Amino acid sequence: MKHAKLSIAYTLVALGAAAFVMGTPAHAQSQPPAAPAMTAPAAPATPDATSAPAAPAAPADASATAAPPVAPPPVAATTTVDVANPYGLGALWAGGDFVARGTLLILVIMSMSSWYVLITKAFSQSKMIKEAKNADKTFWNASSVQAAAASLKKGTALQYVANCGVESLDKHTGLLDKIDIHSFAESQIQDGVETVQSRMQEGLALLGTVGSTAPFVGLFGTVWGIYHALTAIGIAGQASIDKVAGPVGEALIMTAIGLAVAVPAVLGYNFLVRRNKKVMELTRKFAKKLLFVLLSTSTAPRGA
Repeated sequence: MKHAKLSIAYTLVALGAAAFVMGTPAHAQSQPPAAPAMTAPAAPATPDATSAPAAPAAPADASATAAPPVAPPPVAATTTVDVANPYGLGALWAGGDFVARGTLLILVIMSMSSWYVLITKAFSQSKMIKEAKNADKTFWNASSVQAAAASLKKGTALQYVANCGVESLDKHTGLLDKIDIHSFAESQIQDGVETVQSRMQEGLALLGTVGSTAPFVGLFGTVWGIYHALTAIGIAGQASIDKVAGPVGEALIMTAIGLAVAVPAVLGYNFLVRRNKKVMELTRKFAKKLLFVLLSTSTAPRGA
C-alpha cells in the first residue's frame, strides 16, 4: 500500500514536471518578444543632431563676420651696395706701361691742339667777317686812299691788303717807263690777298691730321692693351669671362678716346673751310674795289 502511494506520488510529480516543461514555451510565445537592445534602433524622440540637417542660420552682417584680408608679408628692404669699379681710365693709367701712357698723352695733346685751333680760327673768322661789313661804311667814305687805309683796324687782313695797294703807288714811281700802274697795283694787291689766304689756312692741316690719325692712334692703344691683358691672363691661368672682359673692356677705352678726339677735329675742319671761303670772297671783293679806287686817283700813265 505504501509503495502504491509512492508510485502515485512519483507519477504526479512527473506529470507536473512534464506539464511545466510543455507550458513554458507557450507562455513565452504569448508574451511579445523583447527587442534586443543592441540590434533594434530605438525610436528617436528628437531629431539626431548629427544626422538631421541643421536649420539655416539667419544671415549675419557681412562686415561683422567676414574675416579681414590677410596682409602680404612685408618685403625685406634691399640695400644697394656700390661696388668699386676696378677698371676704367684711372686704372688704365695706373696699370699701364709707358706705351699705354704715351699713347694716352698723345691723344690728349692732339685733342687740346685741335680745340685750340678750332676756337681761335672761328673767332678770327668772325672778326674778319665783321670787319669786311664795316669797311663798306668807313673805308669808302674817306677823303683819300691813305686816309681810308689808316681808318681800318691795325693788324687786320683788310688793312694789310689796303696797305699793299697804297704802297704800290709809291713803289711804282721808278717804274713808269717799264710797267703800267694797273698791272703793278693789281699784282701787289693780289699778293696781299694770297698772303691773307695762306694765313687763313693755318691750322687746318693740323685739324685734318688729327681727324684722320686719332682713331688709329686709339686703335693702337687698344691692341696694345688687349695684348698685355691676354698675356697676363695666360700667365695667371684664369680664363673665366670676368677675367677676360674687364681688361679687354679697359683696353677699348683707347679706341673711344681716339674717336672722341677725331670727330670734333673733322667737324671743325669742315666748318672752318666753309667759313674760309666766305671770308676770302669778302676779301677779294674788297681788293677789286681797292684797285679801282687806286687807278682812279693815280696820275701815273696806264698801260694800253
